[in-house]
Amino acid sequence: MSDEEAEAARQELLLLKIEHQDLDAAIAAMNLQGIGDQIQIQRLKKRKLQLKDRIYQLEDMLYPDIIA
Repeated sequence: MSDEEAEAARQELLLLKIEHQDLDAAIAAMNLQGIGDQIQIQRLKKRKLQLKDRIYQLEDMLYPDIIA
């Protein structure tokens, strides 16, 4: 992986983590206030899981496990 690719991956990782935190806060607020329907909450949770999977992929690319 080149330096440019690694930097792009780090930038994407940062943005995904921010979006993941924002979704977590939105879901918590919707549940707390009792607003929004269950379908909307399920969609947000599904998106959150997709983000988490992509975050793990990027972290694995950037910081591979090295067994010595």
